[in-house]
Amino acid sequence: MSGSESTGRCRRHVFVTGRVHNVWFRATTAKHAAQAGVDGWVRNLPDGRVEAVFEGTPEAVSEAVDFCSRGPEMARVDRIEVIEESPENLEGFRIR
Repeated sequence: MSGSESTGRCRRHVFVTGRVHNVWFRATTAKHAAQAGVDGWVRNLPDGRVEAVFEGTPEAVSEAVDFCSRGPEMARVDRIEVIEESPENLEGFRIR
């Protein structure tokens, strides 16, 4: 466990590949993150992937990452890459 996680906060940087544009992926990710109390952001990438950053308690961040592995109803997630990073103490959750 990293030093940040021992203080109760972690950060995951996520890249989602599949049918993830034009299926409400960003909006539903933001909704789930806000409900879980996760800070960070989500955005579409020009190559067709969705990129997101989640910061919060390990349990809440795990819940947000789990959602991204499924996505909203109309999405099809083919691959998810999750990178552990040091928290930057983001506040709120934004769609970029």
